[in-house]
Amino acid sequence: MDKNVDKKGRWRNVIVSFRMSPEERDDLNVRVKLSGLTKQDYVIKHLLEREVIVIPSSRLYKAMREQMTEILSELKRIENGKNVDGDLLAVIETVAKTYNGLQEK
Repeated sequence: MDKNVDKKGRWRNVIVSFRMSPEERDDLNVRVKLSGLTKQDYVIKHLLEREVIVIPSSRLYKAMREQMTEILSELKRIENGKNVDGDLLAVIETVAKTYNGLQEK
C-alpha cells in the first residue's frame, strides 16, 4: 500500500471531515478551481492561514473562462445591478482577485 505523503515527506493519514450547505460546497469548489490547487491543498493552506498562491496553468485559465461566462450570463439576467446575490458577488470578488494577482506576476 502506497502512503499518501506531502511534498515534505509527511505521511498524511488523518482524515478530517465536516458538513457544508450545498451553496457553501459550490462556493468552495469555485474557489478551489480558481486557485489551481487540489481541494485538499487549498483547504489546508486556507485553514492554517497560509497564503494561497495561485499557479497559472491551462486548467486555471479554463476554470476562469468558464466562471466568467457564468458571471456574465447572471449579470445579463440582473437588471441594473439590483438584487445581486451575495454568493455571486463573492465569486466575482474571487475571480477578480485571482485575475489581478495573475496580472501582477
